[in-house]
Amino acid sequence: MTMRFIFVAICLAALGQAPAGLAKPPNILWLSAEDISPHLGCYGDDRAITPNLDRLAKQGVRYTHAFTTAGVCAPCRSGIITGMYQTTLGTHHMRCNAKLPSFVKPFPILLREAGYYCTNNSKTDYQFSAPKETWDASSGRAHWKNRKAGQPFFAVFNFGGCHESGIAGESKYRSVTENLKPSQRQDPGTLKLPPYYPDTPVVREDWKRNYELITAMDAWVGEHLRALEASGEADNTIVFFWSDHGVGLPRAKRWLYDSGTRIPLIVRIPESIRKGKQGRPHSVDSQLVSSIDFAPTVLNLAGIDVPGHMQGRAFLGGKLGAPRRYVYGARDRMDERYDIIRMVRDSRFRYIRNYEPLKPYYQYMNTPEKGATMKEIRRLEKSGGLSGAARLFSAGRKPVEELYDLENDPHEVNNLASKPEHANRLKTMREAHYRWVRETRDIGLLPEPEIIAREKMHGARYDILRQDGSTAVMTRLGKTAALASSGPTALPRLLAAMDDPDAAVRYWGATGVGNISPTNHSQATGAMRKALGDSSASVRIAAGRALARMGEPTDALPTLKKALAGPHQWARLQAAIVLDEMEEQARPAIPELKKALIDQPNKYIVRVANRALNDLLGTNNQVR
Repeated sequence: MTMRFIFVAICLAALGQAPAGLAKPPNILWLSAEDISPHLGCYGDDRAITPNLDRLAKQGVRYTHAFTTAGVCAPCRSGIITGMYQTTLGTHHMRCNAKLPSFVKPFPILLREAGYYCTNNSKTDYQFSAPKETWDASSGRAHWKNRKAGQPFFAVFNFGGCHESGIAGESKYRSVTENLKPSQRQDPGTLKLPPYYPDTPVVREDWKRNYELITAMDAWVGEHLRALEASGEADNTIVFFWSDHGVGLPRAKRWLYDSGTRIPLIVRIPESIRKGKQGRPHSVDSQLVSSIDFAPTVLNLAGIDVPGHMQGRAFLGGKLGAPRRYVYGARDRMDERYDIIRMVRDSRFRYIRNYEPLKPYYQYMNTPEKGATMKEIRRLEKSGGLSGAARLFSAGRKPVEELYDLENDPHEVNNLASKPEHANRLKTMREAHYRWVRETRDIGLLPEPEIIAREKMHGARYDILRQDGSTAVMTRLGKTAALASSGPTALPRLLAAMDDPDAAVRYWGATGVGNISPTNHSQATGAMRKALGDSSASVRIAAGRALARMGEPTDALPTLKKALAGPHQWARLQAAIVLDEMEEQARPAIPELKKALIDQPNKYIVRVANRALNDLLGTNNQVR
């Protein structure tokens, strides 16, 4: 069925002239929430107070293995609205602004072309400038009720009250939960904490707030469902409920474990518009679903052909994609800190590849550090009061690979990567990860300054790794990025990579040399000194880091100081991070770090520079 025919049919249907055998296109309602894991009664959480969502689950299908492509909102939402991985589009760094290739469009545009009235109330956060034709209305007043009579609608409503700021912020928490009854409040002393949190009253209070914010959100869901019923449209409206990622607390939000990427997903499909056995009441579906599957699924339900460039698959409707064997996820720059991590998960196991294992799990980032749970973790770190899994995730570095059995270890604290009995599973999932990186052209392996420079040449980040010869570049890039955290035996190959014609490969070569930090190695020292004159700022900074770690900070500091004051903002951020990591070695750069605080348009550079100065000067200055 062509799109034109669908459009004509819709117009005729609006006039009461739908062709024989063609049903009225379904309305589709999305109710989305921010920063929640499946802490709902219908998911078996006996402490959750969520009657409206529990009822919705009884009326439809509850998905047990739904995941987002990142543990944070904006990269996920770029994937949701396009049906493509953020690492393919270049929308992977938090608070970036990529340009889409001309053929990639937010999927509501296709719905509008087919006659749908599309509204968004009102979260966007796509990491690109959405075309004006994306929505009929996108604001706090946008509503499906404003459509023309008989016009099918696709409407999105987002609840932001359970965002991490609702847990961390006293005034927001009180505002969001002000209408809860005493019976809907939680007793923090009786809640069960995940084992990776310290069990203190402060942490329990945050966990309590998470549950109460979810209860407030559930009431909001009920209001929307009652309004839909009152309008007479419920019998022709497919309802989706989902969250953008996991709970807004440490080791969950921003992370690629189940705590950060597993989400609730409930879909109710009225009987008259079900396909076969899809959407039967009180059903449970264990198939793997990724958040990039939402777009093709909506198009499929609306009878619109799914564009071939979409990387998601339709899991509902008439033309289903092949079942998933894996879902994938990525972590890249989170505000002011880089930490490149990739994830592969099947129905039982999760594989994690840490490309920067020398960085701690809990890098210092301004936003999460403001939360009470993170403050409690820091307090106990200093006093030596952390134990068990809580201490594990406060380690100063991470393993290169992680493998978890979710069936026996749902909180993912027992890393099986080094266990001989799991060697085959590790190899299989590692290869699945590498294959995904290559096939999706994972642009996250390029340092951010290189992305910006190449974007200017190619027009869209999507195209950077799709030029002539880019397949060979992608292969060398993937191999060198992996070698960078493969240990001392990789040193000869990393040094050879310093002669690669591609700057991103050289960057990983220098990064790997710095990770190994060989001492009294004239070849490595010479290669890094030579790289201080590289044409790429990222390579120069990585070489400076390597020299500092090799005990040669005097050679490194001039290059790092120059980069900190240079013209490229993301290179300035890279330099600030290296100086922060150098600790006492960076003392000669105090004047340059102070200068970086003044008239600096990039707040992330200010944050890192301020953090470095606080450590060096023994102060505790707060920055924006």
